[in-house]
Amino acid sequence: MGVCNDVLTEGDVGRGEASQAHDAGSRFSAASSEAYFRAATAVLAAQPSSIGADRSAELLARHYGLTGSIATLSSEVERTEEVNLSDGRRLILKTSTRPETIDSFRFQAAAVNGLQGASGFIAPEILRTSGDTLMFEEEGICGYLQTRIEGIPLHQASLTPDLLFRTGSALARLNSALGLVSVPAIDRPILLHVGCWPRLMELSEYLPSGRIADNVRVAMDNYVELVEPQLSNVAWQVTHNDPSPFNMLVTDNGLGFIDFGDGCWSPRIQDLAIAASHVVKDPTTALGGAEYLIAGYASVLPLSALEARLLVGLMRARQSALILVNYWRSHLFPADAEYIKKNVPRAEHGLSILTPLSVGEGEAAVLAAMSLFP
Repeated sequence: MGVCNDVLTEGDVGRGEASQAHDAGSRFSAASSEAYFRAATAVLAAQPSSIGADRSAELLARHYGLTGSIATLSSEVERTEEVNLSDGRRLILKTSTRPETIDSFRFQAAAVNGLQGASGFIAPEILRTSGDTLMFEEEGICGYLQTRIEGIPLHQASLTPDLLFRTGSALARLNSALGLVSVPAIDRPILLHVGCWPRLMELSEYLPSGRIADNVRVAMDNYVELVEPQLSNVAWQVTHNDPSPFNMLVTDNGLGFIDFGDGCWSPRIQDLAIAASHVVKDPTTALGGAEYLIAGYASVLPLSALEARLLVGLMRARQSALILVNYWRSHLFPADAEYIKKNVPRAEHGLSILTPLSVGEGEAAVLAAMSLFP
């Protein structure tokens, strides 16, 4: 599937806009509740699943009729393993023994499967079980199997204006496709859902004192005062909710997207805010180098005036949310701190670049970026 840069018409995104029949306000209210926040923190405070390689091999054979070598990959919640088959195919097996992961896997498998046939980006393909289901569930364990995308993670690639533009346009194509899918468990608790962000400040005790903590406080205050009250007025839909440089791959056939575990029902522009926040590196430009990614996205899905006004505030808040959650989790799991905090230095640096921007300056920078072409 190649990357397309043409602008989508209203007809192209009509079903995504029609999904606004869901009450964004009531969903946002539910995700902003104390109960939702506590449930979401409990998910990330639990130890990852522990499943032996022999058990994984048994599951692979029983549910898919496949055998191959299995190697464990890094993962924060569920167990993720690479499966190498004798015919050369490389697959990804995700499993978990935690009951709450059933809903997560139902969402992930349905979302990925719903993307098949879409164009402009690359996504994994779900392999159905021998019983023709998207995932398997048995007593004490669940999981699913997908193809592995071959490519270079974006954090290892040279971020040229052209690559950033293509990344943004592919992300917009992904959002367009996700706007058409119907998936279960879109309201399951996700700590990085925008509804949780104001409550994340109770985790600020785990931040190092000084500039980082100050920048996070300013960003979250700005979000609560100026951004959050406007979010029910932008388009909401199913989103990836974590298009980080570790979850976007540069392939021979275009940009690929993996790891839909944080996907949920949220503002569509949230995915742009997340992806853009991760490429803010250059202090000599207003948006730190995210301009071409924003331009690529807007070339396919033009931003509304309100989305352009809110984007920088969302970027700063997401950077802050990532910092807060990962310092807290590193405290809980010090042995895994290096992996947990892999995106934190990037977020801290990017936040330091965006912090001085006023609302007007941020909006002007986004509007200027939307007209760029590499």
